Amino acid sequence: MPKETQSLCPECRKIITAKIMEKDGKVVMEKECPEHGHFSDIVWSDVELYLRSEQFAFDGVGVENPFITNAKVCPDDCGLCNLHLSHTALANLDLTNRCNMKCPICFANANQSGYVYEPSFDEVVKMMKVLRDSKPVACPAIQFAGGEPTIYPQFIDVIKKAKEMGFSQIQVATNGLMFANDFEFLKAAAEAGLNTIYLQFDGMNDDIYMVTRARKMLEVKMKVVENVRKLEKRPSIVLVPVIVKGLNEDQIAPMFRFALENSDVVRGMNFQPVAFTGRINKDDLAKQRYTLTDLAIDLEAQTNGQIKKEDWFPVPSVVPISTLATAILGEPKVTFTTHPHCGLATYLFVQDKDHVIPLTHFVDVEPLFKDLYELSKKAEGCRIKLPSKMKAYSLLKKYIHEDKMPEGLDTMSFLKLLSSVMGDESKQSLSKFSWKMMFIGGMHFQDLYNYDIERVKRCAIHYVVPDGRIIPFCAYNGGPTFREQVEKKFSVPIEEWRRTRGTEHT
Repeated sequence: MPKETQSLCPECRKIITAKIMEKDGKVVMEKECPEHGHFSDIVWSDVELYLRSEQFAFDGVGVENPFITNAKVCPDDCGLCNLHLSHTALANLDLTNRCNMKCPICFANANQSGYVYEPSFDEVVKMMKVLRDSKPVACPAIQFAGGEPTIYPQFIDVIKKAKEMGFSQIQVATNGLMFANDFEFLKAAAEAGLNTIYLQFDGMNDDIYMVTRARKMLEVKMKVVENVRKLEKRPSIVLVPVIVKGLNEDQIAPMFRFALENSDVVRGMNFQPVAFTGRINKDDLAKQRYTLTDLAIDLEAQTNGQIKKEDWFPVPSVVPISTLATAILGEPKVTFTTHPHCGLATYLFVQDKDHVIPLTHFVDVEPLFKDLYELSKKAEGCRIKLPSKMKAYSLLKKYIHEDKMPEGLDTMSFLKLLSSVMGDESKQSLSKFSWKMMFIGGMHFQDLYNYDIERVKRCAIHYVVPDGRIIPFCAYNGGPTFREQVEKKFSVPIEEWRRTRGTEHT
């Protein structure tokens, strides 16, 4: 730093040049629109972690069958297009923009927009087929979103169909009301193939929910956890807190402890620093902006160092594992080649709320991933041979410190865990192991104030829409905001919807 990138003016949304530079130990984006003046925003609050994350930057191969083949300008020509540098690792599919709540902070809201977007079952199937037909890698993971997806009339049928079409990970992003109030509905979803409940979760007291969701919701969240625990076939719960500085950053540790105390059903936390989808004045922006490194710093402070800032790694740090898997198996695998500043994560081994060991405490992650990537590059283009497999095994052993491992876990069990990529074999091999595993991560989706087009080009979390396009998350919900265009094109006026279908949830 300093360096230049392309961004957008928060007022007119024209593409303008932005500078990314260090100021007082923070990473700041400065940009100037000829018409609307100067804008400044904190991108990451810790320059050290920002620069370290850049070491894990990998450009992917994009898609071999882009919808838009002659795109010239990102983010205006989305499809995916020939400019895009990552294939779809996780796809969002909005089942509806209707909801059974009226949250002040929301990407999609039928009442505010004045129309209802709700694709038919056949349209949903068509969109899922687009994802499964993607090349070089068929999209393996789908998340049904909205609005509130669980109020979609054929929700269970959609889950069944996704399972039938070969999605290995089927998720739903939900406020939890339906799963809390209707156990049989939750059971049906689980039996249909639902793997993960992405549960909106903003804190451990209802004062916060009154601000973020305009109603008390803590009891609802508790009930979802309780109901999932009753199931014989359990989906995993991932808590998804939206963090706003000055509102609920003090809740990070209490939410983390709640996750640990319920680690039999809660398998992860995915924090989302707030994205400002509307206009905000400079003072409020500075007061409320929360970044990924704020999360890492606050979690360390609030947990007395159980998880340190150094334990967090950017999403593309796992690229060497996927490229090696591609070489070993002889077929393309999902590669998380997102921009290194899109997200941070760490992986924990949890015995109870007082005994937590991050993976990084017994594995030398950086040199291991570097050597694995070099090995995968040597094997590129041909299925990896046995000597190279043995080399990979030796590298893993070299960088694993068995004396620092959680009690009861040994190197062989850990290697089986990695090699099976959380399949049935790993569950069986660790069936007597008393420690549970938990993912802790953060994804900072962009808004017009911190928009970096280089991040959009590398996005791996996409939306699929009825006309066959696949659109990066931050272009769908911010920037050009393709959500508005798509929903208007494939929607009906809200009054017509109420007159013809007579539903309460609009």
